[in-house]
Amino acid sequence: MTDSDANQTSGPGRKLSLIGIGAGDPDYVTAQAARAIEAFDVLFVVTKEADKNDLVQARTTVVETYRKTPFRTVELSDPPRPWKHAPHYNDAVAQWRHQRAEQWEQAIGEQLAEGEHGAFLVWGDPSLYESTLTVVQEVLRRGRVAFDYEVIPGVSSVFALAARHRIPLNRQGGAVQITPARLLAQGLPPRVSDIVVMLDPDLAFSRIEDDNIHIYWGAYLGTADEILIDGPLHDVRDEIVRVRAEAKLKKGWMFDTYLLRRTVTERRRSEVERRQQQVERQAHEIERRSGIDRRESHLTVPDLPPMPGPTEA
Repeated sequence: MTDSDANQTSGPGRKLSLIGIGAGDPDYVTAQAARAIEAFDVLFVVTKEADKNDLVQARTTVVETYRKTPFRTVELSDPPRPWKHAPHYNDAVAQWRHQRAEQWEQAIGEQLAEGEHGAFLVWGDPSLYESTLTVVQEVLRRGRVAFDYEVIPGVSSVFALAARHRIPLNRQGGAVQITPARLLAQGLPPRVSDIVVMLDPDLAFSRIEDDNIHIYWGAYLGTADEILIDGPLHDVRDEIVRVRAEAKLKKGWMFDTYLLRRTVTERRRSEVERRQQQVERQAHEIERRSGIDRRESHLTVPDLPPMPGPTEA
């Protein structure tokens, strides 16, 4: 059975829903997610050593907003996450996921009866920088417990960030890249103009030296404690570091993400526009003299410098 088959067939009697519940605001829960919250029999809750009361309360608030009938709760104590100081990051992550899969396999087999409907509530979206979906698929691949599953999308912190700053993620004709902060050790990739950064406990943005980057930063998105800061990176980086540290000290935890956007100076924009106009004039002349073999024409397109990021829509 392939992963896509598992998401579409009626299959075994057990069923799991991976429900994206958004970035923190109960209003971010979609109608589809609300129906799924009303329908499950067993809620599997993954608890971490550093779980804070307000995170637990936020999850409880979401359920109570859309659920009035009783259900069973099964707590899964998450294995330690050793990769921050592990010599081999990928091996450490693989071992952690393996431990998760073993634990979840046992819990699903013992706590979810045939014909019952279980659920995991996933912050943000289950398909974006979230391991729940990967672990559930690993449990299925092991072949010791059978179930059908569905993935219900949610409002991720990426989309909440763009909405709260009132910006598009990508600019006209351009792409946007999403990356963990550990890949920014050497700064922004040279050909990337818009990049969303996730998982940055070590403040990678604070070490980027580039005067042509604008940052849109957000913490606790979708909650009453939401913080938004934006501006030229070299102007606001110290403010973000300070505000972030104060907020983390107060709450004991931090959820934040940000968009880095290369800017284009007016001088550079004018240079590019001038070169583009020159190319257009030469192309027009070639078309006018269409009877001449273009290979014999002395009109050549000048070499252009690397293009900057796309302009705002």
